[in-house]
Amino acid sequence: MEKKGLSRKEFLSNSSKFAVGAVAGIAGLNTLAGNKVFANTNAFVWPYPYKAIDPEVARIKAHTLYYSGKDCSAGAFGGLVECLKDTVGDPWNTFPIEIMLFGRGGGVGWGSICGTLNGAAALVSLVTDKAASAALINEIWGYSTTANLPSDAANAATYEMIKYEGEMAQNISGSPLCHAMVSQWNMVAGTKTGDDARKERCARLTGDIAAKTAEVLNAHFASTFEGTFADPEGNATCMACHGGSGTYSNVMTHMECAPCHNTEPVHGGAYTSVEAVSLMKPTEYKIENAYPNPFNPSTKIRFSIPKNEKVRLEIYDMRGRLVNSLIDSEFINAGSYESTWDGKTNRGEAVSSGIYLARITTGNYVHSIKLNLIK
Repeated sequence: MEKKGLSRKEFLSNSSKFAVGAVAGIAGLNTLAGNKVFANTNAFVWPYPYKAIDPEVARIKAHTLYYSGKDCSAGAFGGLVECLKDTVGDPWNTFPIEIMLFGRGGGVGWGSICGTLNGAAALVSLVTDKAASAALINEIWGYSTTANLPSDAANAATYEMIKYEGEMAQNISGSPLCHAMVSQWNMVAGTKTGDDARKERCARLTGDIAAKTAEVLNAHFASTFEGTFADPEGNATCMACHGGSGTYSNVMTHMECAPCHNTEPVHGGAYTSVEAVSLMKPTEYKIENAYPNPFNPSTKIRFSIPKNEKVRLEIYDMRGRLVNSLIDSEFINAGSYESTWDGKTNRGEAVSSGIYLARITTGNYVHSIKLNLIK
């Protein structure tokens, strides 16, 4: 009779070997089985291998994956993995990018951390150790909150798959949270969440974050990385009391404080003091001379914006230190407005006589005027 399998003795003998192999791991299992179970005997340990990749290639791959059922989180993560298949090979050749599908829509539609940022952070955490990863992730997440996105590069790219043609509206989110990023962009673009334009915005953002992650990782492994993101200046006032060893010490964040708390009273005042002068759509950005100026104890600052967007109006001293955030990344409709500064800091403390600067910042405009406080 033809022998079709192992004898009972051989089976039991090999079974005991495989039981030991399960403890020893794949490499041990291969050794015990005479290297006949798995052809690839490379043992990969964390951090996983990385070689420089082209950010623009990562952009296109991530954008394509977004429309291939991977959405934002697995799209950004997968765009980078696809590049690493080309530059590194194993273990990326068989790595399941679907592990990041949970991150879509800020976590299966919960609107929390943006899926692209989840995907980027996961890839960084796979290829760098814990000590190095924090600064790199901080740079990527900071970029997402301070850059005008989708970027010019995203609007100019040629994509393999697309559902919306042409240049898209841009905005500075000020937040890494999906619901804040999407809702603010919808207001700027005049779209709804279910529109193809909004989906294309997220597809381009997926490419933007993949490209930025590649850029940051390339610099890290070339030993040329220098972080550029710094916490919003306005947070220093809040965190003096609410962070670290402050009086209250109940907050830990790198996000801007004001967008979430701009209607809350702060030390007898409020974050935002702005009054509409005219809602007729201006044709250009403008900040006018304050009046009265010189002033005591308060002055009014008038400005105009030609489109709906986030606005910052801040007071600085002549040493460049933030004094007061009159408007801190608040979404404001097109129109003309004026804001009153009462000569006090964000903490409600009166400042001394002297020259100060009022600076307005939007996605496309930055300008300052001088204020002269005389007591």
